[in-house]
Amino acid sequence: MSLRTLCPSRGLGDRAPLTIRTPRRGRGLRRRAATPPRAAGRRAPARRAAARAALGALLAAVLAAGLAAPGPAVADPTPAAGGASAEGGGYRVGVGIADVTGEAAEVGMMGYARLDQRTSGIHTRQWARAFVLEQPGGGRTAFVSTDVGMIMQGVHQEVLRRLAERLGQRYTESNVVLSATHTHAGPGGHGHDVLYNLTTLGYQKKTYEAIVSGIVAAVVAADADRAPGTVKIATGELKGANVNRSAAAFRRNPAAERARFPGEVDTRMTVLRFERAGRPVGMLSWFPTHATSMTPKNTLISADNKGYASYRVEHDTFGVDAADRGRFVAAFAQTNAGDMSPNLRDGGAHGPTDDEFENTRIIGERQAAKALELFNGATEELRGPVDHRQRYVDFSAVDVAGRYTPDGQPHRTCQAALGQAFTAGAEDGPGPDLVDEGELRTNPLVVGLGAVLNPAPPGLRRCQAPKPVFLATGAQRPAWTPQVLPVQIVRIGQLTLTAAPAEFTIAAGHRVTDTVAAELGDSSRHTVFAGYSNAYSQYVTTPQEYDAQHYEGASTHFGRYTLPAYQQEFARLAQALRAGEPTPSQTRPVWRGDHQLSLNPGPVLDAPPAGREFGDVRDQPAADGYRRGERASATFFTGHPANDPRTGSTFLEVQRRDPGAPGGWRTVATDDDWSTTYRWQRAYLAVSTATLTWDIPREAEPGTYRLVHHGDARALTGGISPFTGASRPFTVR
Repeated sequence: MSLRTLCPSRGLGDRAPLTIRTPRRGRGLRRRAATPPRAAGRRAPARRAAARAALGALLAAVLAAGLAAPGPAVADPTPAAGGASAEGGGYRVGVGIADVTGEAAEVGMMGYARLDQRTSGIHTRQWARAFVLEQPGGGRTAFVSTDVGMIMQGVHQEVLRRLAERLGQRYTESNVVLSATHTHAGPGGHGHDVLYNLTTLGYQKKTYEAIVSGIVAAVVAADADRAPGTVKIATGELKGANVNRSAAAFRRNPAAERARFPGEVDTRMTVLRFERAGRPVGMLSWFPTHATSMTPKNTLISADNKGYASYRVEHDTFGVDAADRGRFVAAFAQTNAGDMSPNLRDGGAHGPTDDEFENTRIIGERQAAKALELFNGATEELRGPVDHRQRYVDFSAVDVAGRYTPDGQPHRTCQAALGQAFTAGAEDGPGPDLVDEGELRTNPLVVGLGAVLNPAPPGLRRCQAPKPVFLATGAQRPAWTPQVLPVQIVRIGQLTLTAAPAEFTIAAGHRVTDTVAAELGDSSRHTVFAGYSNAYSQYVTTPQEYDAQHYEGASTHFGRYTLPAYQQEFARLAQALRAGEPTPSQTRPVWRGDHQLSLNPGPVLDAPPAGREFGDVRDQPAADGYRRGERASATFFTGHPANDPRTGSTFLEVQRRDPGAPGGWRTVATDDDWSTTYRWQRAYLAVSTATLTWDIPREAEPGTYRLVHHGDARALTGGISPFTGASRPFTVR
């Protein structure tokens, strides 16, 4: 299926400057024809009755989902033999970045599964950051870190299909890794699986399109950017940026394994330094901490702590702004963060302070500072072949050999199912107050509701034991969650990336990388577990952690032997990689994009109040201006932001008067800057407002500034018209 690209990219420098006029009282500058700038524990109590009613209504509503059709297939060419060599370097490297921000108002957010958490503006935008590395005459790979909650299987399928259209067989399922940072502050509905679209009221086409087209654009940009270069690697320890939110379950693991993680956390950070002609062009860092510094109360789109770390390096360290985005690209990718929380107080329940924005900054700053330290000290070059293996596995029916199981006996995985503790949520995202984590006694209300709406066969319940099954997502037709999932290994010289489609706990992730390293031997000096990659199937715990049935164990889909099944399948990939053998898939995921349901009507009509126009200013900035360190703000009459997500663009600009700039004004910040917020609010009926704020940096240059708002208004006929408004000028002193 081909989806139309909704928002073509236009550069900031291509925008005609606004004409300066003295605004009428209560109004700002307006220019209807102006196009916006573009650039390529535990739980708090909940209201139980409301939670039960909402859950039941949602589950019933989605039963209308249609049957699946076979998916688009992308051929995987026979991989190069494992003996290919690039001794002495010889890589070509490229970096790219593109916007993936979706609908900024009235769309359910993905991550916390809260019906009342719907987008209402932007704090920071979401980005796809791509890194391409190839060995001339040898292998090639692309790694993309994306500021989204999950890489849904439907996104992965469509991205690969479009890349094949654009670039042929250069990038395939085998050599492309699509990884999510797991922010919980982005719009959802960007998948094709019933379970993940419940609290977003179904599929959101514009958000899906923004993510797919943005990832494709980032890879295409990185591919075009390729040039001879080097990649250096460094590893280190970062403390004070994560805590184990499921410590009781972790403590069930063997003592020798627990001893590998002092403080019950994984502190390892791995950083790659991309250089060309001795000049740094990119940074790629992996560190395990959830992107949940922004809480369930937040409704602004945010890339969370990993996004702030990227901003801190790109913007503050390397001076990249909207006009030259892509000059240096810094990604803070996710790894085995299943039980790692950035909320350092109360076992993951609360962040380091009581301010979620400050918590985001603190955890992001700590990641950025350590990554820069490793980046600046990196001396070891990656050298050797670029190779990869991938295949699809039906994890609902894997026969697992005894060498991978705790008791040494063969076992079999189960159809996907969620346990009753899934409804409890995690410490940093608690669910309704219905059951407690670790409660093995069946809760008749929760399990009964699941049995009515999503019945579990008796055999599945026995297979999933000791999990009290709540929802049998894999027993439905079609399944409510994916069961045919990709496993992938990428080798870049002495570095091995193990990409998995789930949230692995620290112990589970390390068991997988240990398995892969044992198969590859000395050729794998460095191993990185790239979780949240290529699809999403919730959690993977160790069998010992599974028995505790905390939130993570209850969300481990395929039963107690899910992790041993992954170890077995990754071992097979590693063996094939070592031997230079292909890894054909015996099964493939179905394509479900043609049978999607949305219960969110979206915007119908926008209208300003009588006597006003779109772009008029309701509340002007302070007449006497501001000091540095203060907050400037203005409120405009606007249209619904879902009319055009302005992907690759901005809803706001902070401009400084500059006679030498086009139109006399120079842009100093947009809605992607940490110092700004864009908040949308429905006033009544079709009337809405946009409030722009700018926390004036203490290093801001004194002068005359204004706030500019870009928006789009929908007529009753469905036509959408862009408009622009500007506040009166104000001084910064």
